[in-house]
Amino acid sequence: MPRSMEIALEAFPIAGSFTISRGSKTSAHVIVCSIFENGATGRGECVPYGRYGESLDGVVDAIEDVRAAVISGITREELQKTMPAGAARNAVDCALWDLQAKQGGTSVSDLLGLRPPEPVVTAYTISLGTAEEMAIVTAQNAHRPILKVKVGTNDDAARIRAVRRAAPRSKIILDANEGWTEETIRHHLAIAAEEGVALIEQPLPAGKDEALSTIDRPVAVCADESVHSQHDLLVLKGRYDAVNIKLDKTGGLTEALALKKQAQAAGFQIMVGCMVATSLAMAPAVLLAQDAAFVDLDGPLLLARDRQPALNMKARQSFRLNLPCGDRPGK
Repeated sequence: MPRSMEIALEAFPIAGSFTISRGSKTSAHVIVCSIFENGATGRGECVPYGRYGESLDGVVDAIEDVRAAVISGITREELQKTMPAGAARNAVDCALWDLQAKQGGTSVSDLLGLRPPEPVVTAYTISLGTAEEMAIVTAQNAHRPILKVKVGTNDDAARIRAVRRAAPRSKIILDANEGWTEETIRHHLAIAAEEGVALIEQPLPAGKDEALSTIDRPVAVCADESVHSQHDLLVLKGRYDAVNIKLDKTGGLTEALALKKQAQAAGFQIMVGCMVATSLAMAPAVLLAQDAAFVDLDGPLLLARDRQPALNMKARQSFRLNLPCGDRPGK
């Protein structure tokens, strides 16, 4: 049968709400690209990110624009030149990886020449709220080994101290989502160091983070909004200690793997992150996360329900993620 493609918009309710410094949401809206050929189906899931000017309609249109090329057999290498980095390319790129693995009766890790993936330990996100609200939620999740705590206000000292008191044994990552300023960052870095925070994500706005190269960083700082592809790494040197690689930013697994290789060679620690999405979006990221210093792939855990088949998640002491069937993004 000739190759064909479908695009689907889906919504998954979030358990409660998900709040960062830029706002809140109660549903995860995802886009799934499915490519069919000779009885095999490859699927990839993406999440448009308004921070980068993306919308559901815009991403659907961008995928639709490459329909003819996909049906004609576009390769992943050609896709990198045809589509810009972003959510749309992520869905298509991961669908092509999935399709190739299924057509060959193998796995994506085999295609990459990698060992079968091992379970990884993921962080669990605590949404932004008052110090008291965050302390309550943190205490409920204090059994988890790694907590990613959303901050990003003018004064987060009380929040940082409250979550540390509520989870004294957990490794803590702070994510400011560009919410701190040159006037507040030294104070917050000092508090974070006092409380034994392991990592701080994107404290200053992308493009306005030059100050990170001139101040002491007593806690490792990770670029998120400031890094999308391997071409961003040069300017990050001296400002950041780590980079957060997300498939929706890089535009798929292909560029994410290249970014990871270049970042490691440049001496950056690796964090693998995600948007709030289902297991379909997490599966290829698990491959990327195998030797990462920090893993934040808790998207499905923030949902009221996940798609099936879902990642195997054990939320006790180990809190591990493992792929449900080989290491393929879809079933």
